[in-house]
Amino acid sequence: MHDIRAIRDTPEALDAALARRGDAPMSAAILKLDTARREKIGTAEAAQAEQNKASKLVGAAKAKGDEAEFERLRALVGEKKEEVAAMQAEAKALDAELTDMLARIPNSPAEDVPEGADENDNAEVKKWGDIPAFDFKPVEHFEIKGVAASMDFETAAKISGSRFVLLSGAVARIHRALSQFMLDTHVDENGLTEVNPPVLVGDDAMYGTDKLPKFGEDSYQTSEGMWLVPTSEVPLTYTVAGDVVEEASLPRRYTAHTLCFRSEAGSAGRDTSGMLRQHQFEKVEMVSVTLPGESDNEQQRMLRCAEDILERLGIPYRTVLLCTGDMGFGARRTFDIEAWVPGQDTYREISSVSTTGDFQARRMNARFKPKDGGKPQFVHTLNGSGLAVGRCLIAVLENGQQADGSVTLPAVLGPYLGGKTTLTAAGKLA
Repeated sequence: MHDIRAIRDTPEALDAALARRGDAPMSAAILKLDTARREKIGTAEAAQAEQNKASKLVGAAKAKGDEAEFERLRALVGEKKEEVAAMQAEAKALDAELTDMLARIPNSPAEDVPEGADENDNAEVKKWGDIPAFDFKPVEHFEIKGVAASMDFETAAKISGSRFVLLSGAVARIHRALSQFMLDTHVDENGLTEVNPPVLVGDDAMYGTDKLPKFGEDSYQTSEGMWLVPTSEVPLTYTVAGDVVEEASLPRRYTAHTLCFRSEAGSAGRDTSGMLRQHQFEKVEMVSVTLPGESDNEQQRMLRCAEDILERLGIPYRTVLLCTGDMGFGARRTFDIEAWVPGQDTYREISSVSTTGDFQARRMNARFKPKDGGKPQFVHTLNGSGLAVGRCLIAVLENGQQADGSVTLPAVLGPYLGGKTTLTAAGKLA
């Protein structure tokens, strides 16, 4: 969320940030509503002062025995009370309208974020690994002979509808092994604290992490009003909501492996083949809560944590800095890591690592107490996939596929697969 005081001071800065994202200016409308709200609050306070003054005079008139003045003042107090209540209600409504308007404005891009309209304008900053050369035409993950029987979309559709998958046997075990490998690496080597958070959250958690009010249609809500998390970024980040933490306790670095749920509203016809875009999927998420001056370095650290997972798995990838037109609503800067998928002969996103600055912290009032004194300041929050498990499974299967329909698996998964590093054409581990 944006600071209304900053908009009052430099409205042109907000409009310039919106222009970089390709959005229309909003400062004039915001300031008009803010002015009306402040005027109504001022008028209500003046009426409240008059009411209080008249209330004091009522007692004096009664003590003097001036019945006429007493009745006049008592009637005046009643009128002022109704007037104040009406003005306060109007001010509250204007305040809610302003808050809603501010909550729908995207974060301001960092200065080094390239301007652009869509993914075609993203800037490649790194490329790692050699694209595998096959002496046969590589196929997509669900077409690999050793995979097909254990990746069942028809049965999943019978159970839940489209965009679900039922994994079984060796493929299910490889999927599980990937998540365990990611978690162990992040905890044992990257210093993250493992968390097992709820995957049902309330409105406040979704709002505080910028998923509401604008993107409610992209998530699933229960009949009781709870939300299924689109990513564990939501519960992990919201752990500091409303808190004033000690500076010495930062940074806080978390990781979690959870189910994630997205309705994918408006994505009909996009990337629907196989497991690439599902309503239910799993991710190993990373979240950091930092001091403002450390968040840029923290983003680079998190990016390396995600890239390192792919390097250990031997998956070629490229890292891109998203342009203003492709960046998410709450992000100040985002790096996408795209893994090579031979079946589509292209790179596909497997992780996004974003810094939000104090954007989320303002929404959920998360602050820290400076160790050298002074008033509390907003923390900075960051999030990143470390990695999307299903998409990582796709990359592992497609890059390791062999001409006979078997798959050579990354050696680092051996300890999680009983020492076995091959998925045979018959769908067994060997």
